[in-house]
Amino acid sequence: MNTAVILQEVKIKNLQVTEDTITAQLVDGRTISVPLAWSWRLSEATPKQRAHYELIGDGQGVHWPDVDEDISAEGMLYGIPAHKPKK
Repeated sequence: MNTAVILQEVKIKNLQVTEDTITAQLVDGRTISVPLAWSWRLSEATPKQRAHYELIGDGQGVHWPDVDEDISAEGMLYGIPAHKPKK
């Protein structure tokens, strides 16, 4: 039995950021969510700054220009949080 796995690129269609979570709707119909605390920049941002985002490319990630934050769809899917730099 041949059980070939076809991997497709993870792409974000729509995004919502609340006080607690970052939730992405993917183009393949799945919804993934991660804690807002995974992004220290977004955790420290205002609700207005969190709401101002741009999809990167065809949805490979998200960019928040007001706080210079980028999160990839794969990072959300595979659990790769942003680490706060040491001072």
